[in-house]
Order: sequence, then C-alpha cells, then structure tokens
Amino acid sequence: MSREENQSKQTRLASIVMLASVVVLMGGSWLGGLLGLPVRFAFLIDFIALGGFAFAMIVLFRVWRSRQQDGE
Repeated sequence: MSREENQSKQTRLASIVMLASVVVLMGGSWLGGLLGLPVRFAFLIDFIALGGFAFAMIVLFRVWRSRQQDGE
C-alpha cells in the first residue's frame, strides 16, 4: 500500500468518525429529550461525541503533517 493510499484511508476514516459523532450527538440528544432521560446521560452522549471529534482531529492532523513532510 502506497503512502497516498494510506493517507486517503485515514482521511476517509476520520470523516466517517466525524459523521458518526454528529449522528450520535444529534440522535442522542433528540432521543434523550423524547424519553426524558436524566441530564447525566446527555453529558455521556456529549463526551462520546467529543471523543469521536478528538480522534478525527488527531488523525487529520497526522495526515496533514505527513503531507507537509512529503513536500520537503
């Protein structure tokens, strides 16, 4: 597998994780309000989504740094 293919797969993974995080955040908030769940579950859903966003940003930063080093 070439370096470009690996970077492309990592970028695709990060985009899927960000999309899933948005779906979890919005769907969890909607479902929690619909079911009347306690606030602690809302915080749990927020932290799960925040973890997904953090993971995606770290992956994208690593891809960006890798592309910057390829150009040198």
